[in-house]
Amino acid sequence: MSQQVTSDGPAPSLSLEFDDNQLLPTLYGDFDRHLARLEQTLGITIASRGNSVIIAGDADAVEIARITLQNLYNRLTEGLDVSVAEVDAAVRMARDAEQTARDGVEELASGNLVMRTPKRHISARSPGQQRYIRGLFDSELAFGLGPAGTGKTYLAVAMAVSMLTSGQVDRIVLSRPAVEAGERLGFLPGDMRDKIDPYLRPLYDALYDMMPPEQVDRRLETGEIEVAPLAFMRGRTL
Repeated sequence: MSQQVTSDGPAPSLSLEFDDNQLLPTLYGDFDRHLARLEQTLGITIASRGNSVIIAGDADAVEIARITLQNLYNRLTEGLDVSVAEVDAAVRMARDAEQTARDGVEELASGNLVMRTPKRHISARSPGQQRYIRGLFDSELAFGLGPAGTGKTYLAVAMAVSMLTSGQVDRIVLSRPAVEAGERLGFLPGDMRDKIDPYLRPLYDALYDMMPPEQVDRRLETGEIEVAPLAFMRGRTL
């Protein structure tokens, strides 16, 4: 991918040229909706001509768009998909400090920060998630702190499934507290598993999102995957 910067006219512009034309329909999106998303989000204009795009607007916004498109193009060269959600995530990454954005592009291009599972390839969608995934890759023990919905459980399960299916580990144990979030649910019917499964639902949802259902069920039966409430882990040696 090559680029050329010009300062003629009322606003600076940047021309990007991509090497692989076959990736561009996915990069641009249906009816160029990904480019339109960037225009709307950053307040810039983007014109596509063959295998090149011309970005015009505020200098900072143009640079964010450049990093975003480079990041998305690198995703495609790594065999990953690009959707509107990935476009928004790439913009968030590019808006982080310039050095962090550069590091993110380089790491994604090398494939080091991509967790590959049977149904999907999962990568960071924010600088915080990127640091979290880096911690999971580099350390045997990682702590992730953050509000609900930031991907703590999902990314941890993704790392576990990726390591299991690639043969790095023989077995994974997924555990979380079986407690209410401030409500009183009362007594739940059924046996022990029926009572605790509602609290562990996020773990099952993540598993079924990353693996075919028959694989999940088979591995749960054989013990390759174990889902257990935290209270049951006391005294166990792993």
